[in-house]
Amino acid sequence: MFQPKELFIGLRYIRAKRKSHFVSFIAFISIAGVALGVFALIVVLSVMNGFGNELRDRTLSMTSHATISGYDGYMRDWHSALKKAEQQPEVLAAAPYISKEVMLSNGRRVSGSLIRGVQPELESKVSLVESKMISGSLLDLKPGQYGIVIGRELANALNVYEGDRVTVITPQASITAVGVMPRLRRFRVVGVFEVGMHQYDAAMAYMHLEDAAKLFSYKNKVNGIRLKLTDLFEAPRITRDIEKSFGEDYWVRDWSKQHKNFFRALQTEKTVMFIILLMMVSVAALNIVSTLMMTVTDKEADIAILRALGIRPSSIMVIFIIQGAFIGLFGTLIGVAAGVPVAQNVFEIVSWLEQIFNTDFLPSDVYYISDITADVKVSEVVTYALSAFSVTILATIYPAWRASRTLPAEALRYE
Repeated sequence: MFQPKELFIGLRYIRAKRKSHFVSFIAFISIAGVALGVFALIVVLSVMNGFGNELRDRTLSMTSHATISGYDGYMRDWHSALKKAEQQPEVLAAAPYISKEVMLSNGRRVSGSLIRGVQPELESKVSLVESKMISGSLLDLKPGQYGIVIGRELANALNVYEGDRVTVITPQASITAVGVMPRLRRFRVVGVFEVGMHQYDAAMAYMHLEDAAKLFSYKNKVNGIRLKLTDLFEAPRITRDIEKSFGEDYWVRDWSKQHKNFFRALQTEKTVMFIILLMMVSVAALNIVSTLMMTVTDKEADIAILRALGIRPSSIMVIFIIQGAFIGLFGTLIGVAAGVPVAQNVFEIVSWLEQIFNTDFLPSDVYYISDITADVKVSEVVTYALSAFSVTILATIYPAWRASRTLPAEALRYE
């Protein structure tokens, strides 16, 4: 079906000067529309990749790649479990933890918090909280000294700074001479961290594992073990292997399951955005339909002569599909050529625009992610380009079919 003569004639029609400048203008608009659509696809979705990576990194800076825990929520023989976890070939580091919800108070200021009891020297190997410290250090947590490290937003809510003291109120009760009283303990703030995510900065607090065990009456037990893996993207497979080695008494979960709804929402949002932007390309493809329909009308006599010379209707279709495909291909290549460098340099471009207009598009006091970053993936760029080109090819089918239905006798009757 696809022979050199169809390609020659199709390209000859593209190079030929058109009688109607309006047709040429519509063809130019079609190319610009496709290019703009592909450009928007690459830039917007690459920026969404960058935001997703930033959110994932900030989330994983506080959580772990995977956790091991007992089915009842406790691990009693955690020392041997910790050694066994560290011996796994794809585990870089492991650290025990105790997690409990408490109330923190300073005078009349009260705020809920999630306390995490940790061993600082091990915790710094499985999370990035030490690198997020803005005051003090996680290593300042010493057993028996009852120190606490809290998030910046939590510190602001309680109006405390490094060196101040806060009261930790646990949900457990103690029976005293005056009745049942909640268990509480005074802690000294030894550090403040800022991750950049409100859910952690406003609710997370760290204390030493031994202090947490005393506070919550944990006798030789923890809630679980946090793991850092060699490849976080292979976490589901690695956790399955670890779970097999630990047996049925332990429950192993990876980060993708712990935050499944969050990351699924990001992926759904990206998919919806891809569909919306692809519809933008579809609108541009409608111009290709207009261009080809007018070209078919303009070339009716030529089509009739070609048919009279013996060219089949399928070949006529191919000739006009080639014209539409050229418009789609040219527009797609322009969009890729413009979109990729813009996406790769979006941070510098946004900074330059902020300087020109003397404004801040993402103020740090409003948005926790104040820098626009992008992650350009070659596989996705190819997918976007092929999707846009496919839409333009589909747009050529009806005009090409109409051209193939041209009757020579009718077309040449008034010539």
